[in-house]
Amino acid sequence: MIETQPIEIRRSTAETDIQLHLGLMGEGRASIQTGIGFLDHMLTLWTVHGLFDLSIHATGDLHVDFHHTVEDIGICLGQAFRQAVGTAAGLRRYGSFSVPMDEALAHVHVDISNRPYLVFHAQFPVHRIGEFDVELVEEFMRAFVLHSGITLHVNVEYGKNGHHMVEAVFKAMARALSLAVSPEPRLQNRVFSSKGVL
Repeated sequence: MIETQPIEIRRSTAETDIQLHLGLMGEGRASIQTGIGFLDHMLTLWTVHGLFDLSIHATGDLHVDFHHTVEDIGICLGQAFRQAVGTAAGLRRYGSFSVPMDEALAHVHVDISNRPYLVFHAQFPVHRIGEFDVELVEEFMRAFVLHSGITLHVNVEYGKNGHHMVEAVFKAMARALSLAVSPEPRLQNRVFSSKGVL
């Protein structure tokens, strides 16, 4: 069963300081302050389209680059997701969703498997969106996957605008996760696995 109370994660290192609250059974309320405008935008979209509640206040060594902050936020969000899901008893476990964003199309598939694995296929036409390095999208996803324990497949089928392509990924990921954490009444609080555990 999903933890109904928001999960709080605090991570403080020599590179970043992050405070995060996540509620999976939310209303799409976002309060995101990472110091990275494009990441704030993507995480707000993720929250709204997943119908989660997410609050993040983060500071980091942005004078170096965005890498540490992006990766550590992915770590914290993954840890919060894992705590919120718990044993995953009674949950549908799988979720797939496709999102078109103008000329771009992204497909995302999720398995709450307790086997972290990322497949990420995207050929972005740009290296940066504003000041944001597009390669950090995959780094964020990898950190989230490793610390949430999920299997995540991301495929951007096509697109010409990098912003649209990344936005489609975050929206599709949110919807796929929302489906995966939704209850399956026929399980009667059992884990959706022939082994009985994930």
